[in-house]
Amino acid sequence: MKYYQEITCPNCTNSNLMKSGSSDRGVQRYRCQTTACSTNTFMLEYCYKACEFGTKEHVVEMAINSSGTRDTARVLKIT
Repeated sequence: MKYYQEITCPNCTNSNLMKSGSSDRGVQRYRCQTTACSTNTFMLEYCYKACEFGTKEHVVEMAINSSGTRDTARVLKIT
């Protein structure tokens, strides 16, 4: 029995994607083919939580609210 997973770009939610090789650990990379999209490549699952889409915005927001690096890592579960 085969099943298919609908994969969309995390930035523009478009499904016009192409495979773009794999990471060092063998995880498949994808590239968004929409010209207006700022996402170069992305993976469905990251080994390092800090690389996930949207984490940077949380880190910047916590830094503005004067959270330290250890506090930010603990709250976002980045180790």
